[in-house]
Formats: sequence, C-alpha cells, structure tokens
Amino acid sequence: MTEKKYDAVIVGGGFAGLTTAYALARQGRSVRVIEADDSVGGLAGTFEFSDGVRIEKFYHHWFNNDVFVPELVKELGMEGNIVTLPSRTGMYFNGRMWKLSTPLDLLRFTALSLVDRFRLGLLVLQVRRIKDWKTIEHLSIREWLEPLCGKGVYRVVWQPLIESKFSVFAEAVNAVWMWKKLVLRGSTRNAKGGEELAYFKGGFGRLAEAMVAEIRRLGGEVSLGQAVTGVRSEGGRIVALGTNGGEVQGREFVFTPAFPIIADIFEGSAPAPWLQKLRRVKYLGNMCLVLRLDRSLSDTYWLNVNDAGFPFVGVIEHTNFDLPENYKGSHIAFLSRYLAVQDPVWQYSDEQYLEFALSHLKRMFPKLDRSWVQDFRVWRSEYAQPVTERDYSSYVPGVETPFANGHVTTMAQIYPEDRGTNYAIREGRAMAALVAERLAQPLRDRSGAALPAPVTT
Repeated sequence: MTEKKYDAVIVGGGFAGLTTAYALARQGRSVRVIEADDSVGGLAGTFEFSDGVRIEKFYHHWFNNDVFVPELVKELGMEGNIVTLPSRTGMYFNGRMWKLSTPLDLLRFTALSLVDRFRLGLLVLQVRRIKDWKTIEHLSIREWLEPLCGKGVYRVVWQPLIESKFSVFAEAVNAVWMWKKLVLRGSTRNAKGGEELAYFKGGFGRLAEAMVAEIRRLGGEVSLGQAVTGVRSEGGRIVALGTNGGEVQGREFVFTPAFPIIADIFEGSAPAPWLQKLRRVKYLGNMCLVLRLDRSLSDTYWLNVNDAGFPFVGVIEHTNFDLPENYKGSHIAFLSRYLAVQDPVWQYSDEQYLEFALSHLKRMFPKLDRSWVQDFRVWRSEYAQPVTERDYSSYVPGVETPFANGHVTTMAQIYPEDRGTNYAIREGRAMAALVAERLAQPLRDRSGAALPAPVTT
C-alpha cells in the first residue's frame, strides 16, 4: 500500500501550527499535525491538578484590542466562553505594594518624585509619536528610554523589570520590544483609564483542543507524543519527515517550533549557513511555579516585582482575575522567572524550586505559611522568550527554508510584536494562505522547474 501523502504536514501543535492546519482543513486540504508533547497549545497549554482543576501551565490572557483570538473563538462558535474583566495591577517596590491600575494610582506613587510621576504618565504619549520602529531598532531599551523618562523613572520602574525579564541579555535587547509593549498597553484602557483583559473559560488549552476536534472532524490528523527527528529530501524539496513513529510524507511542510529545534531537525540535510542563521537567535528559558493556595496573597492580579534581589518578574494571582469559584474555591498564583538554562536554578528539583520561591515570596507576604499551599506544579520551557537584540530585523530568518516546499513560522518571527497567542493565530492564518496558494500551483523545485504531479492515496 502506498504511504499516504498529505497536502500539508505541520510540525508543532501550538497555536501557530494548529491555526495553519485548521485553516487548511477548512479548505478541504488533507493535513497532519505532529506534536512532540502529549498535549496541544504549546506555551498556552493547560494541565489538571489531581482533582480536575484545570489551569494554564504559563499564565495567559489577551488584551481588549486583540482581534485574532476572538475572531477564532467566534468562528468555532464558542463566544460564550470569553470573559472580559478589569485587571488590577501593581508594583512591589521598596518593601511595599503600590497600585498602578489607573492614572490616580500613578499620582499616588510617591516612590517617584512628582516630576518623575508626570514623566512616567507622559511616556505613552511620547512613544506613540514613533511611527517607524526601525528608527530605534539600533538602540537598547536603556539607551532609548532613559532620555525619554529620566534616569530616576528608568531605575525604579523599568530597569528591574527588564533585568528580570531578560536576565543576562538585559542590555542587549533592542528598544522596539519595549516600544511595542508601551504602545499596545496604552491602547487597552477603558473610559476611566483602567485596563481590561479577556480570558477563555477553562484556559487556552480548551481552545486549542477545540481546534484539534475541528481539524479531525474535517478529516485532518493530529499526532501527539511524536517527535520529528529529521527530513528526507530530493531535488530541492522535502519528501518526508522522519519521526519516532515512522516516516510522514507530504507536499508542503510547515515548521513552528523554536529555531534551535528546527535547526536540529534539519541538521545534516540543510546548508550550514542557513542553520547558523537559525542558531543566531538567542532564547531565554522560563520556570513557572503554579501555586494552588487556600487563601489569597493580595487583591492584585498582576504584581510587578521591582525590588532588587527578588528572582521573579512578577506574581500573577490568577484568581484575582478569574473567580476562585472556578477552581473549587482555591486561589491560583503564578511565579515567573526567566533565566538562561545554564543557570544552576534551572536544575533545581520541583521541591527545591518551591522552597526557593516561598523563601522570597514570604518577604513580600510575611504571613505566608507553607500550610497555605494545597498543591503546586513547576513548568519549564527552554525556549520561552526570543531575545530581540539590536537590529534584530536584519538577522532574524524569514519564512523560507532551503527547500521549495518547506516554510517556517515561529514566535521569534512575530517581531516587532512580542510572542503571544493572538499573533500566533495571525501568523498561522498567513501561513495557511501561503501554503494554500502553493498547493494550487503545479509542483516546482527550488529552481522553478516543474515536477510530476503527486500520486495520492
């Protein structure tokens, strides 16, 4: 029997890969998604505690000005699962909590002088004047922000967050990353100046699983726990992928994991200069501790940690956003730490990391006791955050590969936006359109020469 040849084979079951497959399947194309993990959703995937309480592995929400997530939800007929809620944000600095949800909160932020408070408040207006992000791409965040807001504002508000977020790369990340964050966050405010965020009931993993169900209903296939180990090519085209479950043949191939993983897949099959371009992009890992508590830590959803010596970029108390009643009355908090995987902390056991985290958390919340912890999980992602260094657009690889029918779409290519589920969906739709266009044309190799039509079963 002839091996089945799919119209499109997609590597990776995150939102970019699933959206690509979903959009193509809706057009009647035969698709196969290959995911190495045992669940879909990527960084937006969910897990269950032992009693069935379900939550994301890494905290998630989307902004009220995001359009691609709600469009997809509506397309799937799941609009009733969207909740839009005001968020309570704050900052831990100099041993105390500061609310920073509204303009009035900013005026009360006496950790800055009155002049610096006004400079911080005017920052969003200043960054909106920049229309061409390439004019600041050669600058680091510090080089760009300090002249705009002053050294005092930078030292208190931005430097701790950037150092927590980017660790050893804090001085290397270009200004565009911060510019885009400020522009987007400044446009998510409601009429009173507060921020509104949206969430998908039961977690983004439910949305990913709904996409899988629809792909399968349309005749597509989604394989879990299947790792891609290499490629087989002929005449400048990929013929098949090698996996731990056998060979998978296709006409078009899409690769969505992090660049280093894609480079490993193509090692020995693709030209060295292209592999070097993939490996040029650096990443940071993330360790995310999910705490299930019997009481709340505070009334703040998103608490930025701006005190030196704290190893977390933030404390995100999810149940100050979504209700504790949806988690059997328990309180869910995420503690996020970005780090190079060479950092000794990366090797901590889950129990060691819990104790490490609680020792710091108790400094913020002195009443915290180990008995408050009902359960916990530690999740690790080796390629959680692409590092967009100066002039990133000049060296980040594009969607093309050395093979005529191979394409790449990853979160590192969403630039100038930062990674996010909303943009992963956008890029997945764009990739599906590209693949559909190619499938409608006669087969050609990289040189443009026509190839015989495929035989399918």
